[in-house]
Amino acid sequence: MPFNAVIFDLDGTLLDTLEDVVNTLNAVLEAHHYPTHSLDEGRFLVGHGLRELVRKSLPENTATEPLIDGLLVDLMDHYSRNWNRNSKPYEGIARMLDDLDRRGLKKAILSNKADRFTQLCAAELLAEWSFDTVMGHHDAIPHKPDPAGALLVAEKLGHRPEDILYVGDSGIDMLTASRAGMYPLGVLWGFRPEEELIEFGAKTLVKTPAEITEFLEKRG
Repeated sequence: MPFNAVIFDLDGTLLDTLEDVVNTLNAVLEAHHYPTHSLDEGRFLVGHGLRELVRKSLPENTATEPLIDGLLVDLMDHYSRNWNRNSKPYEGIARMLDDLDRRGLKKAILSNKADRFTQLCAAELLAEWSFDTVMGHHDAIPHKPDPAGALLVAEKLGHRPEDILYVGDSGIDMLTASRAGMYPLGVLWGFRPEEELIEFGAKTLVKTPAEITEFLEKRG
Protein backbone atom coordinates (compact mmCIF):
# COMPACT_ATOMS: atom_id res chain seq x y z
CA MET A 1 0.00 0.00 0.00
CA PRO A 2 1.23 3.55 -0.70
CA PHE A 3 2.16 5.95 2.06
CA ASN A 4 0.28 9.22 2.51
CA ALA A 5 2.86 11.08 4.59
CA VAL A 6 6.51 10.99 5.67
CA ILE A 7 7.89 11.91 9.10
CA PHE A 8 11.59 12.75 9.17
CA ASP A 9 14.04 12.86 12.00
CA LEU A 10 16.15 16.03 11.72
CA ASP A 11 19.79 15.64 12.85
CA GLY A 12 21.58 12.92 10.91
CA THR A 13 18.64 12.47 8.56
CA LEU A 14 17.80 15.76 6.84
CA LEU A 15 20.62 17.88 8.26
CA ASP A 16 24.28 17.27 9.03
CA THR A 17 24.49 19.13 12.34
CA LEU A 18 27.09 17.02 14.10
CA GLU A 19 30.01 19.44 13.88
CA ASP A 20 28.08 22.36 15.38
CA VAL A 21 26.65 20.21 18.17
CA VAL A 22 29.99 18.63 19.10
CA ASN A 23 31.88 21.93 18.86
CA THR A 24 29.33 23.51 21.18
CA LEU A 25 29.50 20.62 23.61
CA ASN A 26 33.29 20.68 23.65
CA ALA A 27 33.43 24.42 24.25
CA VAL A 28 31.23 24.01 27.33
CA LEU A 29 33.11 20.95 28.61
CA GLU A 30 36.48 22.64 28.13
CA ALA A 31 35.31 25.78 29.92
CA HIS A 32 34.45 23.60 32.93
CA HIS A 33 37.66 21.51 32.69
CA TYR A 34 36.08 18.27 31.52
CA PRO A 35 37.43 16.05 28.70
CA THR A 36 36.17 16.82 25.20
CA HIS A 37 35.01 14.43 22.45
CA SER A 38 35.85 13.72 18.82
CA LEU A 39 33.24 13.93 16.07
CA ASP A 40 33.12 10.13 15.86
CA GLU A 41 32.50 9.90 19.61
CA GLY A 42 29.83 12.57 19.24
CA ARG A 43 27.84 10.35 16.87
CA PHE A 44 27.01 8.11 19.83
CA LEU A 45 26.31 10.94 22.28
CA VAL A 46 23.61 12.74 20.31
CA GLY A 47 20.05 11.66 19.66
CA HIS A 48 18.50 11.55 23.12
CA GLY A 49 18.02 15.31 23.61
CA LEU A 50 20.33 18.00 24.97
CA ARG A 51 20.08 17.00 28.62
CA GLU A 52 21.13 13.44 27.88
CA LEU A 53 23.87 14.78 25.61
CA VAL A 54 25.37 16.57 28.59
CA ARG A 55 24.93 13.55 30.87
CA LYS A 56 26.55 11.12 28.45
CA SER A 57 29.45 13.47 27.68
CA LEU A 58 30.66 13.66 31.29
CA PRO A 59 33.16 11.26 32.84
CA GLU A 60 31.64 8.24 34.53
CA ASN A 61 30.14 8.86 37.99
CA THR A 62 30.42 12.66 37.74
CA ALA A 63 27.03 13.53 36.19
CA THR A 64 25.02 14.88 39.11
CA GLU A 65 21.72 16.59 38.34
CA PRO A 66 22.89 20.02 39.60
CA LEU A 67 25.99 19.77 37.42
CA ILE A 68 23.92 18.79 34.38
CA ASP A 69 21.55 21.69 35.05
CA GLY A 70 24.40 24.19 35.02
CA LEU A 71 26.13 22.79 31.95
CA LEU A 72 22.83 22.59 30.09
CA VAL A 73 22.24 26.32 30.58
CA ASP A 74 25.69 27.03 29.15
CA LEU A 75 25.14 24.59 26.29
CA MET A 76 21.82 26.17 25.28
CA ASP A 77 23.37 29.64 25.37
CA HIS A 78 26.41 28.64 23.32
CA TYR A 79 24.39 26.64 20.80
CA SER A 80 21.95 29.52 20.30
CA ARG A 81 24.89 31.55 18.97
CA ASN A 82 26.63 28.81 16.99
CA TRP A 83 24.01 26.32 15.79
CA ASN A 84 24.27 27.28 12.09
CA ARG A 85 28.02 27.67 11.52
CA ASN A 86 28.50 24.38 9.67
CA SER A 87 25.09 22.68 9.66
CA LYS A 88 23.52 22.01 6.27
CA PRO A 89 21.25 19.57 4.44
CA TYR A 90 22.89 16.35 3.30
CA GLU A 91 23.62 15.99 -0.40
CA GLY A 92 20.51 14.84 -2.23
CA ILE A 93 18.02 15.99 0.41
CA ALA A 94 16.85 18.95 -1.66
CA ARG A 95 15.97 16.82 -4.69
CA MET A 96 14.26 14.21 -2.51
CA LEU A 97 12.09 16.84 -0.80
CA ASP A 98 11.22 18.31 -4.21
CA ASP A 99 10.16 14.83 -5.32
CA LEU A 100 7.90 14.45 -2.28
CA ASP A 101 6.28 17.79 -3.04
CA ARG A 102 5.63 16.73 -6.62
CA ARG A 103 3.98 13.57 -5.32
CA GLY A 104 1.79 15.66 -3.02
CA LEU A 105 2.85 13.79 0.11
CA LYS A 106 2.49 15.47 3.46
CA LYS A 107 5.76 15.72 5.38
CA ALA A 108 6.76 16.47 8.93
CA ILE A 109 9.80 16.72 11.18
CA LEU A 110 10.00 15.11 14.62
CA SER A 111 13.21 15.59 16.60
CA ASN A 112 14.58 15.05 20.09
CA LYS A 113 16.40 18.36 19.66
CA ALA A 114 14.83 21.13 21.74
CA ASP A 115 11.82 22.54 19.89
CA ARG A 116 13.36 26.02 19.80
CA PHE A 117 16.34 24.78 17.81
CA THR A 118 14.31 22.36 15.70
CA GLN A 119 12.17 25.28 14.52
CA LEU A 120 15.27 27.39 13.80
CA CYS A 121 16.91 24.63 11.77
CA ALA A 122 13.81 24.02 9.70
CA ALA A 123 13.14 27.72 9.13
CA GLU A 124 16.68 28.58 8.04
CA LEU A 125 18.24 25.45 6.59
CA LEU A 126 15.10 23.93 5.04
CA ALA A 127 13.35 27.17 4.17
CA GLU A 128 12.65 26.15 0.56
CA TRP A 129 10.19 23.47 1.66
CA SER A 130 6.96 23.68 3.59
CA PHE A 131 6.51 21.02 6.27
CA ASP A 132 3.01 20.34 7.52
CA THR A 133 4.30 19.91 11.07
CA VAL A 134 7.69 20.63 12.68
CA MET A 135 8.10 19.47 16.27
CA GLY A 136 11.10 19.24 18.53
CA HIS A 137 11.18 18.19 22.14
CA HIS A 138 9.19 20.13 24.70
CA ASP A 139 8.11 19.28 28.21
CA ALA A 140 4.61 18.15 27.25
CA ILE A 141 5.91 15.30 25.07
CA PRO A 142 8.46 12.67 26.15
CA HIS A 143 11.59 12.09 24.10
CA LYS A 144 11.67 9.47 21.39
CA PRO A 145 11.57 6.45 21.37
CA ASP A 146 8.35 7.05 23.30
CA PRO A 147 5.78 7.05 20.47
CA ALA A 148 3.66 9.89 21.88
CA GLY A 149 5.31 12.56 19.71
CA ALA A 150 5.02 10.51 16.54
CA LEU A 151 1.36 9.77 17.23
CA LEU A 152 0.68 13.46 17.86
CA VAL A 153 2.32 14.32 14.53
CA ALA A 154 0.20 11.66 12.80
CA GLU A 155 -2.90 13.26 14.29
CA LYS A 156 -1.81 16.68 13.04
CA LEU A 157 -1.16 15.24 9.59
CA GLY A 158 -4.59 13.64 9.56
CA HIS A 159 -3.32 10.15 8.69
CA ARG A 160 -3.29 6.79 10.40
CA PRO A 161 0.12 5.68 11.71
CA GLU A 162 0.15 2.69 9.35
CA ASP A 163 -0.08 5.08 6.39
CA ILE A 164 3.07 6.97 7.41
CA LEU A 165 6.70 6.35 6.45
CA TYR A 166 9.07 7.23 9.30
CA VAL A 167 12.62 8.11 8.19
CA GLY A 168 15.54 8.30 10.63
CA ASP A 169 19.20 7.51 11.18
CA SER A 170 19.22 5.86 14.60
CA GLY A 171 17.86 2.98 16.64
CA ILE A 172 15.84 5.55 18.55
CA ASP A 173 14.01 6.46 15.34
CA MET A 174 13.41 2.85 14.36
CA LEU A 175 11.97 2.08 17.80
CA THR A 176 9.80 5.18 17.66
CA ALA A 177 8.38 4.18 14.30
CA SER A 178 7.70 0.60 15.36
CA ARG A 179 6.06 1.59 18.63
CA ALA A 180 3.87 4.13 16.83
CA GLY A 181 2.79 1.59 14.20
CA MET A 182 4.61 3.39 11.36
CA TYR A 183 6.99 1.98 8.75
CA PRO A 184 10.63 2.37 9.92
CA LEU A 185 13.08 3.32 7.16
CA GLY A 186 16.72 3.80 8.17
CA VAL A 187 19.21 6.05 6.39
CA LEU A 188 22.89 5.11 6.23
CA TRP A 189 24.39 8.59 5.80
CA GLY A 190 23.62 9.72 9.35
CA PHE A 191 25.19 9.39 12.76
CA ARG A 192 24.64 5.72 13.62
CA PRO A 193 25.82 2.44 12.03
CA GLU A 194 23.80 0.03 9.91
CA GLU A 195 23.93 -2.63 12.64
CA GLU A 196 22.08 -0.38 15.09
CA LEU A 197 19.32 0.38 12.61
CA ILE A 198 18.79 -3.30 11.89
CA GLU A 199 18.90 -4.26 15.56
CA PHE A 200 16.15 -1.79 16.44
CA GLY A 201 13.75 -2.70 13.68
CA ALA A 202 14.50 -0.96 10.39
CA LYS A 203 12.45 -2.64 7.66
CA THR A 204 14.28 -0.88 4.83
CA LEU A 205 17.71 0.77 4.64
CA VAL A 206 18.75 3.38 2.07
CA LYS A 207 22.19 4.69 1.15
CA THR A 208 21.07 7.92 -0.56
CA PRO A 209 18.07 10.27 -0.36
CA ALA A 210 17.20 9.33 -3.95
CA GLU A 211 16.49 5.79 -2.73
CA ILE A 212 13.68 7.18 -0.55
CA THR A 213 11.99 8.44 -3.69
CA GLU A 214 12.55 5.07 -5.40
CA PHE A 215 11.11 3.24 -2.40
CA LEU A 216 7.98 5.40 -2.44
CA GLU A 217 7.55 4.89 -6.17
CA LYS A 218 7.63 1.12 -5.71
CA ARG A 219 4.96 1.42 -3.02
CA GLY A 220 2.71 3.30 -5.42
